[in-house]
Amino acid sequence: MHPKNPFIKDYNFEDLVANHPPLKPFVSINEHCNKTINFGNHEAVKALNTALLKEHFGISYWNIPDNNLCPPVPGRLDYLLHVADLLPKKDIHLLDIGTGANLIYPILATRHFNWKCTATEVNLDSLRNAQEIIDKNTDLKDIKLRHQQFKSTILVNIIKPTDYFDVVVCNPPFFKNSTDAEKNNLRKFKNLKLDEESTKNFGGLSNELWYKGGEEGFIKKMAEESVPFKNQVQWFTAIVSQKDNLKNIKRAINKTKPAEVKIVEMEQGNKQSRFIAWTFRA
Repeated sequence: MHPKNPFIKDYNFEDLVANHPPLKPFVSINEHCNKTINFGNHEAVKALNTALLKEHFGISYWNIPDNNLCPPVPGRLDYLLHVADLLPKKDIHLLDIGTGANLIYPILATRHFNWKCTATEVNLDSLRNAQEIIDKNTDLKDIKLRHQQFKSTILVNIIKPTDYFDVVVCNPPFFKNSTDAEKNNLRKFKNLKLDEESTKNFGGLSNELWYKGGEEGFIKKMAEESVPFKNQVQWFTAIVSQKDNLKNIKRAINKTKPAEVKIVEMEQGNKQSRFIAWTFRA
């Protein structure tokens, strides 16, 4: 984890439960005599996220539908902390591509860094849920949402002629199609020894999970669309979950002739991840 990540230490479940009592039924003692939750249980993960957002970020209301992805708060903050290392100033305007129902990046960017945030989403139900989170938290009222009306585009129709963003962040859909996503879910719940009902924690809407060509196809498209906006964005970034995709993604980005390309490695526990960043500004 990033050395500035407050979640580098173990969770204090006593404090979390005190801030959000609905978390209490999900807390148990593991074989190492430590308090934990079943991370395969969607309701448990949602309760933990709500408690973390309340205790650490002052979020009084946060909720997502059961069929939406439930993001890991520590990992999402880690991405933003590494992104912050790319930016030499403090008055940052962030653009989040595909914010989903959870609005997690704008929440963390606003409350942890005091950044200005604009977020996009293609799914109207998810967008409405994100707006509800904004409406019920006065500290989030400056977050602006934009509907991406065209599923075939990413930055086009979103970035307006008068816009300037210091950074674009994105957690692309992982999979190439629904079959690919379902196979991955089966593998996950077998590895975690979960029953079939528990696997809904690994669910998500189609636009959250898959895109033609998977994350590689998505980031290649994003790189192509970044060129017309090279003077309106300082850094374009995207998470790359599969290391094997890096070579082709980097090649596609280099074809757009950026001034610089960076690959930033991240680590959360046993999970290895990374994001790729490129800029046209020297």
